[in-house]
Amino acid sequence: MSAVLAPSVRIQREDFDVAAEIAGLTQGRTHIGAVVSFSGLCRDEQGVLTALELEHYPGMAEAEIGRIAAEAVERWPLQGLTVIHRHGKIRPGENIVLVVAASAHRQAAFEAANFLMDYLKSRAPFWKKEHRADGSEGGWVEAKETDAQAAERWKSSPE
Repeated sequence: MSAVLAPSVRIQREDFDVAAEIAGLTQGRTHIGAVVSFSGLCRDEQGVLTALELEHYPGMAEAEIGRIAAEAVERWPLQGLTVIHRHGKIRPGENIVLVVAASAHRQAAFEAANFLMDYLKSRAPFWKKEHRADGSEGGWVEAKETDAQAAERWKSSPE
């Protein structure tokens, strides 16, 4: 069995290509039997938003996401892991986040991707401000209790 590659964590303003990221993680690596990806997009919120602006503290966001990714690599037998989170003004329909987990078997890849998304939604240090279509001040988006509850389930060790 090949050793896992160090997780790739990127915080970037520019968009990403989901297929290219998956290909980059898996190319020539025939021991990978499963790839699970999650890509999060900016929602239109029923025509209310023109954009969602994401702010972060450079260095802090990378460190926290890197810590979460390293925990996933410790918990599941992964052969690769990529996490990309965008910042800046993101328009409805555009990519915000990507998690790609690769493993020999599907269950580890599914669980690792789910774990990462639960923690990204609840603990990654990003702040979101709405830009509304009617020109009114959208304000900062509050964290959802359901996201925090989803992350809580991972506090026990994996089965």
